Amino acid sequence: MTTLPQSYEKLVAVKPSDNLREACEVQTVDLEMPKPGDVLVKTYYSGVNAADYMMALGRYVSPTPPPFDLGAESVGEVVAVGDGVEDVAVGDKVLSIGDGGFREFFTMKARRAIKIPQALPEVVSLGVSGLTASIALEKTGAMTSGETVLVTAAAGGTGNLAVQLAKIAGNTVIGSCGNEEKVDFLKAIGCDRPINYREEKVGSVLKNEFGDGVDIVFEGVGGAMFDTAVKSLGIGGRLIVIGAISEYENGPEAVTRPRIGFSLIGKSASIRGFWLMHFFKEIPEHMGKLLSLVQAGKLTLNADEMTFKGAVGALDALDYMYAGQNIGKVVVDFT
Repeated sequence: MTTLPQSYEKLVAVKPSDNLREACEVQTVDLEMPKPGDVLVKTYYSGVNAADYMMALGRYVSPTPPPFDLGAESVGEVVAVGDGVEDVAVGDKVLSIGDGGFREFFTMKARRAIKIPQALPEVVSLGVSGLTASIALEKTGAMTSGETVLVTAAAGGTGNLAVQLAKIAGNTVIGSCGNEEKVDFLKAIGCDRPINYREEKVGSVLKNEFGDGVDIVFEGVGGAMFDTAVKSLGIGGRLIVIGAISEYENGPEAVTRPRIGFSLIGKSASIRGFWLMHFFKEIPEHMGKLLSLVQAGKLTLNADEMTFKGAVGALDALDYMYAGQNIGKVVVDFT
């Protein structure tokens, strides 16, 4: 039987600040046993998302008053169960969405635990990233097959899954990225036309090679990339906004231009926002689909090779992800 410690470390947002290390601190807290209906999980790996960075600085879509625990997804091993828990046992490996985070242990409702065969780093990408890509494309983007799909930040933790899911659905996929290593990665996962935006103008490529416009844009960059995406839409095109990472540090850019509706009417196009928190009812169905695709060898899970250890390392992981250096999901190691 595993001997549990009396305390553990976690990363906590303590005050709004432009400086990540002033906004957060690593705290040591007592380890408590699970209440009835709950399970206690030893974290193996936690995933890093752009939302984590913005929440830490107090700038997310729906700011949470500090202090609060940072991080939203983890995989780990159940080490204790509360009274009344029957479907989850000590030793089970589980994926958590919304309960885990940058912490060595976490408690969650047993009914929310998603059992997984192995708690591997890349499995974390099935959480926020996988569900965002799957639900946003299918529900918000109304993706079918035979369409043209543009994915921005395509080599990132969420983007690479959006590329793969769009290909699995039978679509032509374009992906923007920031270097040739990422171009090679995108080709390897099936992207039809990777675009290194530092070497080619995305707008020019879209105009010259996809003159009829794109049907769906899966967009998380914002700024000039958002403007390019709007222009690229074809008739009936749908632009899905999942974020705007280029505008997070200094806040949303103020622009002076004709209202966006005038850009959409002539194409019968639309812009649709997506926030995973609004789609919790969809999670079981889409998680089942994602797990089936992985088990069938159709969907590849990719974790970035950089290693970050523990709650302290999560701060470096957040900086690394925000700087756009990653290929695949950025993961923090708590093993």
